[in-house]
Amino acid sequence: MAAEPSRSGESASSPHLIRGVGLGGATALNMIDMIGVGPFITMPLIVSAMGGPQAMLGWILGAIFAMCDGLVWAELGAALPGSGGSYRYLREIYGPNRLGRLISFLFIWQLSFSAPMSIATGALGLAGYASYFWPRLEHAYVVHNWSLPVPLLGSLQLSWLVSGATFVAIGMVVLAVVLLYRKIASIGWLSKLLLAGVLGTIGWIIVAGLSHFNVAQAFSFPPGAFSLSKNFFLGLGSAMLIATYDYWGYYNVCFLGDEIKDPAKNIPRALLLSIFLVACLYVLMNISILGVVPWQEITPAANASSGIYVVSIFMHRIYGAWGANLATALVMWTAFASVFSLMLGYSRVPYAAALDGNYFRAFARVHPKYQFPHVSLIALGAVGLLFCFFKLADVIAALVVTRILLQFLLQAVGLIILRIRQPELPRPFRMWLYPIPALLASIGFIFILFVRTNSMTQVRYAMVILLSGLAVYMARAWRHGEWPFGERPVPVAGGVAND
Repeated sequence: MAAEPSRSGESASSPHLIRGVGLGGATALNMIDMIGVGPFITMPLIVSAMGGPQAMLGWILGAIFAMCDGLVWAELGAALPGSGGSYRYLREIYGPNRLGRLISFLFIWQLSFSAPMSIATGALGLAGYASYFWPRLEHAYVVHNWSLPVPLLGSLQLSWLVSGATFVAIGMVVLAVVLLYRKIASIGWLSKLLLAGVLGTIGWIIVAGLSHFNVAQAFSFPPGAFSLSKNFFLGLGSAMLIATYDYWGYYNVCFLGDEIKDPAKNIPRALLLSIFLVACLYVLMNISILGVVPWQEITPAANASSGIYVVSIFMHRIYGAWGANLATALVMWTAFASVFSLMLGYSRVPYAAALDGNYFRAFARVHPKYQFPHVSLIALGAVGLLFCFFKLADVIAALVVTRILLQFLLQAVGLIILRIRQPELPRPFRMWLYPIPALLASIGFIFILFVRTNSMTQVRYAMVILLSGLAVYMARAWRHGEWPFGERPVPVAGGVAND
């Protein structure tokens, strides 16, 4: 089925996207995107933020808010099952010829930064575990701290470095681009193969941990662990930010709407099934590790630039060197699977925007032989390489805050707006207990944004991206006579939107 090529003036014979991914492949892509390397590298960060095993609250609350937000994506994905995900939803919600054109452009603009950030975190995590095999990779050859005062926003601070691990991360991004340079139908089986390695790794960790489990150690809460003080909530906000990053990816299937078989059924099913399964795996895995490795030994890595390979330490304690080496290799496999899945999903978003004339025209090109958006894929990989030069923790925090401000909040509130504006729109899947999940997701996102130590650091970065995106949009709109400088009509995907 063609991905509505008429929107960009293509003929019926033009290359188009193929519906080649079923429920199994869609769920697999979501799960490898969600799991990735996140839970293997962020455990020191989340335990340090809460100051003990009560950090499990972060993962549990993160799962609840992920399910609430997943219901938002499920309804929108089933009602508007085209390539582009949030770009498509935000445009239809707020009106394709007016405010929706601006908001959807801003989403693509922030994605030009946040999607490569997400890809880079997987590559950096892989490089961090590679350092267990080759410790010299952790040696930093160049470290530079950069600060820029910005009127009204304050000072923007940025740290970048060059180490051996940097080049490993870059190599993984390049490899993912090479493997994705092919037909989508041949990617479904590859995603399942990668998922097998992911589930095998987590399964082994859970079995090993539970068979050597020390209950007293796993639940050795420090004094005042659950005292509802200011520091408790600041720590919880920081922990939930990390947990949000760990769970993200459940929406990956929505970016591939034109390539999913029976999308009205398979998109909601893949979303909710992947969230439930991954949440169960996360809780079991992290409890298993805390029952073997004392949390006091895990937290120091949160403030260091090395030693993030918690799983390697965990396996070494149980099985010795051979177990640690095998587990490290499996985590690296998992990290690469995440980079692969992220790049696949996000490369379709600029493509969808370019088809509507709301992004740079080159991104609408489809490979004449393999029928996938090759320009978008290459551009995404190229920017991802740049973020491999920054610190992992900084990239994660900037990524989460930028996405929440310029995507997730607008979308959660937007679902309610769409229900009001277009009650007649066919909705094959309707949010359970509407509108409670959308409201809970919004509250959770606001809590993560502002109830954290030094929370304004990343908010400033997001505001810079927002303001620069507004400037670029206004310049393009003035040049082309589009809203708010004109009312040039914009083609509407599937004829479902109206102003």
